[in-house]
Amino acid sequence: MNLIAMNFIMIAMILTLLIPIVEACKDNNIWQKMLALSSISTKTSIMILVVSVLRDDWMIGVVAVIILSVGNAGFMLIAHVMKRMRNI
Repeated sequence: MNLIAMNFIMIAMILTLLIPIVEACKDNNIWQKMLALSSISTKTSIMILVVSVLRDDWMIGVVAVIILSVGNAGFMLIAHVMKRMRNI
């Protein structure tokens, strides 16, 4: 893959990161903000995976997989705590 195509792919990925940020700024609902942040986390880890494959650097890929698998666990925990707090 040539350099121009890789740059275009990275620019497209960065632009898709802006969509949840704009949506989180529009809405005051905490659940929408949490969903936007988890979406940003997932998209960022996918971007890191793409970069690691293109650079053939698997140490960066391992970090991206850890972020992808564990990164949203904190949001799930916060959501469950807030749900329980509301029921009390």
